[in-house]
Amino acid sequence: MSTGREIRLVEEDDGWWSAIDEDVGVASQGPSREEALANLDQAVAATRRARAEDTSAPEPDAPWFERR
Repeated sequence: MSTGREIRLVEEDDGWWSAIDEDVGVASQGPSREEALANLDQAVAATRRARAEDTSAPEPDAPWFERR
C-alpha cells in the first residue's frame, strides 16, 4: 500500500545516505538506505507530533547546521 509520500534518497560521497521528505520538510541520514529511511520515519513522526501539539520541532544538532 502506498502512503503517497515522495522521498528522495541520495548516496553521499562518504558512502552514507540522506533521505529527504520534501512534503514535510524533514531530512535524515544513515550508513545504509534502510537506516536512512528508518531515521527519516522517526524524524517525520517527531515533526508531525510537534506540529500537531503546536510546539517547536526539536532543534537540529548537526555540526554543519547553521541558524540564520
